[in-house]
Amino acid sequence: MPRLPRRLAHGEEATLVEHLEELRQRLFVCLGALVVGTIVGFVVHRRVIRLLTDALPHGKRHLLTLGIGEPFMTSLSVSIDIGILIAIPVILWQAWSFFIPAVETAHERMLKMFVFLATALMVVGVVFGYYVALPAAAKFLTNFDSSIYNVQIQAKPFISFATKVLFAMAIVFELPIFVIGLTRMGILTTRQLRKNRRIGYFIVACVGVALPGVDPVTTIFETLPLAALYELSIWLSVLLDRRSARATAAFET
Repeated sequence: MPRLPRRLAHGEEATLVEHLEELRQRLFVCLGALVVGTIVGFVVHRRVIRLLTDALPHGKRHLLTLGIGEPFMTSLSVSIDIGILIAIPVILWQAWSFFIPAVETAHERMLKMFVFLATALMVVGVVFGYYVALPAAAKFLTNFDSSIYNVQIQAKPFISFATKVLFAMAIVFELPIFVIGLTRMGILTTRQLRKNRRIGYFIVACVGVALPGVDPVTTIFETLPLAALYELSIWLSVLLDRRSARATAAFET
């Protein structure tokens, strides 16, 4: 009966061979989670596709396929995407268990908080993308010059577009973690962030344009949360710096 890899304690010594064996076991666990997740995804892929097509306007929700293999390949692609989503918590946990023994015990609690916050923000980003950004983009694109074109939605391009939008929104909502991480590592300071707000907003706008989305509606719905989250990141960094300063002062006294 195979056992799950054992997590080393902080400061516990291990040989290179033992580290490589642990890494091999954890990679197998991640691969197994991906396979199981893909199987689960294939079981529920019809429901997921229906959920994605619900973002389309009424009358445009019957997807079109043009090739004999397109229905199967589209469903398989959706199943793999679901499998990756299901496997992400397992992959993150295995990576955490492998690297956390090298991290000081005092920082472990802060890292746990960051992992929890990153997961929560990713979920919020996907929900925002599904209920706000994707329906708005789909409505704009399907109704654009509809009097000229016979608009029919092809399955594979739409599924690819929808997953890219949701993935982009998940990345967008991770901005506070990225900015706070840079400030905690000392690469950026809160003073620099507040002083160079205009440059920051310009970079945010460039990132919003570079994210997946072929229309102005998607770009706007990706850029506006970026700007709001950038401002939130600045104030969160300020609060964390003040808290850290108070803790250091209390320790010195």
